[in-house]
Amino acid sequence: MARITSSFWHRHKYKINGLVLILPFYFLYQSLFPVFPKALSTKQVAEFEITPTPYDLEPPYLHDGHYTKDFMLSFSQGKITDIRQAYVNIGTKALPLAVLQTGDEGILHGSQHGQEVHAIAPETITTQDKLWLTIETWNGKQMVLSWPL
Repeated sequence: MARITSSFWHRHKYKINGLVLILPFYFLYQSLFPVFPKALSTKQVAEFEITPTPYDLEPPYLHDGHYTKDFMLSFSQGKITDIRQAYVNIGTKALPLAVLQTGDEGILHGSQHGQEVHAIAPETITTQDKLWLTIETWNGKQMVLSWPL
């Protein structure tokens, strides 16, 4: 048995070593040039103009006991600093702010260049589900926005 393994290694060791040397460049290229799905439509609420983009087209994944789906939200109008808190969930209706505040899921976070969110999601997304964004400003004004998925 050792003879078969030894002869296989001796016949293919240069090919295997070449593959090991080439693979990091392939993964580096993929990380430098990521491909994202098409962004959802841009919508405006109050002074904010928001465009959500999913990170991938995969179904929601289980994270710390909750199903989540990752999105990037770009704000082309309005100041991010005017937002006190914002949450994103996927479902047939927006979750109330009182329910969203009880946990740390679905919180919008990031910088002025882009906000990331791990949206609260059901295990499977149906055609009736929408992406819901709930925003509260510092003066207590609450706004709810939705996008069809």
